[in-house]
Amino acid sequence: MDKLKKVLSGQDTEDRSGLSEVVEASSLSWDTRIKGFIACFALGILCSLLGTCLLWVPRKSLQLFAVFYTIGNILSIGSTIFLMGPLNQLKRMFAPTRLIATILVLVCFALTLCSALWWHKKGLSLIFCILQSLALTWYSLSFIPFARDAVKKCFAVCLA
Repeated sequence: MDKLKKVLSGQDTEDRSGLSEVVEASSLSWDTRIKGFIACFALGILCSLLGTCLLWVPRKSLQLFAVFYTIGNILSIGSTIFLMGPLNQLKRMFAPTRLIATILVLVCFALTLCSALWWHKKGLSLIFCILQSLALTWYSLSFIPFARDAVKKCFAVCLA
């Protein structure tokens, strides 16, 4: 369990630069990290559910859905910062194996918010929300060894 804590909090690195010492000196306790993760993740799910409930509001329902759904997804992804720290989170997000997936997710976030808030295109907002879900699924699968290969093979078998 201690090894898992060290890996997730970024303390299992050989690099002992001045920045890593500052990060370690100001780090949160493991219990606080877990509580922060749970709170942020729960808030993300709550925002996504609230967005879904707002689909039945008569005016601007799709725009509110797109905004709350995107904010919920951002909070859910951001919750892992509590477990591994912001620098480790960014390193893992932009690792070569998931670089394209991360860029797709961030672009979908931006396009969803732009289509809902500035362009006021309801259909486009919905399309970007669907693309956001697909991009997030692909991004999440990048953390599971061989999961993306299994999904590719499954689709190849289904389409053949």
